[in-house]
Amino acid sequence: MTTTDLSAEQLTKLRAETPGVDNVVHFNNAGSALPPNVVVETTVAHLRREADIGGYEAAAEAADRLSAVYESLARLFGARPEQMAVIENATRAWDMAVYGYPFQPGDRVLTGRAEYVSNVIGLLQLQKRFDLEVVVVEDDEAGQIDLLELERALANGAAMVALTHVPTNGGLINPAAEVGELCRRFDTFYVLDACQSAGQVPIDVNEIGCDVLSGTGRKYLRGPRGTGFLYTNDRALERIEPPFLDLHAAEWTDEREYVIRDDARRFENWETNYAGKLGLGAAVDYALDVGVEAGSSRLRALADELRSRLDGLDNVTVHDKGRNRGGIVTFKVDGLDASAVQQRLAENNMNVSISPAGHARLDLPHRGLPALIRASVHYYNDESEIERFVSTIADSQLAR
Repeated sequence: MTTTDLSAEQLTKLRAETPGVDNVVHFNNAGSALPPNVVVETTVAHLRREADIGGYEAAAEAADRLSAVYESLARLFGARPEQMAVIENATRAWDMAVYGYPFQPGDRVLTGRAEYVSNVIGLLQLQKRFDLEVVVVEDDEAGQIDLLELERALANGAAMVALTHVPTNGGLINPAAEVGELCRRFDTFYVLDACQSAGQVPIDVNEIGCDVLSGTGRKYLRGPRGTGFLYTNDRALERIEPPFLDLHAAEWTDEREYVIRDDARRFENWETNYAGKLGLGAAVDYALDVGVEAGSSRLRALADELRSRLDGLDNVTVHDKGRNRGGIVTFKVDGLDASAVQQRLAENNMNVSISPAGHARLDLPHRGLPALIRASVHYYNDESEIERFVSTIADSQLAR
């Protein structure tokens, strides 16, 4: 199905394979996207197989398909299968890498204003634990991480750059490859949070130059909840020891000895959600079949249309930033609380999320913004849904 664009016939097929579109206008893909049939069927089929023959036995039977999940993830990101781990969510994947990094007292970690809330909390805990200096690099005039400021900060020394590729609270796509080039120049370890970008935009870890990449299945990849993944390059595998181990991550070689495995699966646990893992593999294969580039082109065009339509409404203000924008659209309606707008939309079978200031303390309060409504589109959404959505927002009882 892969093309440089998606035809009307392909879009009809994609919507037919997404039964949820018959029930809701789902503009909450940055939260959890509607899965295609194959993801649901793959996940449920394995659960039924566990019920029929037993959990251990079902996993053994599916061994080849489980192994293929790593090959699919590697294809998606331009990596090798042994560089990929499947972990229960994006935050835990990020934690396993960052908490396992061999920090020294006084190390500097550079991050941006749009960094994800859980990552910032983690960095603040590590700051206390290792006496780190967490440095927030300012945005440039377009609202993305300022590359000149980052270069100056790197020149002063840094152990790590931790960057969110696509922030949760705005349309911004950070310049990940340019950041990677700076990190290479200054030989700085680079951790990229791709939770919102995986499946939304094409990603090649070699072009970006990150040492670590974390992500989730449930958002733009349209996989099951409770699935995530971690990419670690060879330098990361040499440098990072997981913060905890089990019999999957390491081998008990003698009464007082163990050896950590030499691939990315050292960051996994022995016990895992096998049904979810297979569902994640089905989602990645589906994304590869659609074509991430084609899907990205469509969803970004839909987001541009939504921004433009919302921006044309009285008393509605769009608050996206960045030179390069994706499928997340954030806005507020003057005089109305974000939760009231969300409720009104829900009453009309339209799903959105709220980005509260408490989840973006380095960003939204810095811009003087309260909670924003977050509408996030995907390639399976269509123009008629945008029309219905904007008309509901424009209702005289809502946007007044």
